[in-house]
Amino acid sequence: MFTGIVEETGEVTDVTETGDGRRLRIATDFGDLSEGDSISVAGVCLTVEDHEPGEWFSVFLAEETVDRTYLGEVGTGDELNLERAMPADGRFDGHVVQGHVDGTAELLAVEEVGEDWRFRFSLPADLERYVVEKGSITVDGISLTVADRTGDAFAVAIVPTTYDLTTLSEKAVGDPVHLEVDVIAKYVERMV
Repeated sequence: MFTGIVEETGEVTDVTETGDGRRLRIATDFGDLSEGDSISVAGVCLTVEDHEPGEWFSVFLAEETVDRTYLGEVGTGDELNLERAMPADGRFDGHVVQGHVDGTAELLAVEEVGEDWRFRFSLPADLERYVVEKGSITVDGISLTVADRTGDAFAVAIVPTTYDLTTLSEKAVGDPVHLEVDVIAKYVERMV
């Protein structure tokens, strides 16, 4: 489980295509990773295959992951948001994030508003019922609050710290993002 509080961004330093998927090597300052650890990469829960502490780690993207995310399109030099799994005795900031991407969306607009930014994203029809104004949503692994929801789009307000410490500052209109809706909403729907 994750919280959606991005710890750092990591640069993709190598991409290897295989018959079953693709492998990414990502630079990181994390010195405490172990083989088998769960790690959120742009909001996608992946498993650390190999690593050099404080230098890099590698993950394998199965065909399912390549099909459901935009990680099949990333290349060397791309930056990705990173978060290690939350320890049982750690602080719980953000919201409950599983790292199970529900879909991809497109960045529709970016507007600077004073010191903040307002980002507007498309909202896939099959996810609309889970997204409410002032509710939680995860965008590329970042825990955010929905500021506005209209039809097939939603907006979030981005504070300077989030803008500076995540890959949002590198996003341009038309770029894809991963979405994970609030898991509590999915459970409520299932029970009702």
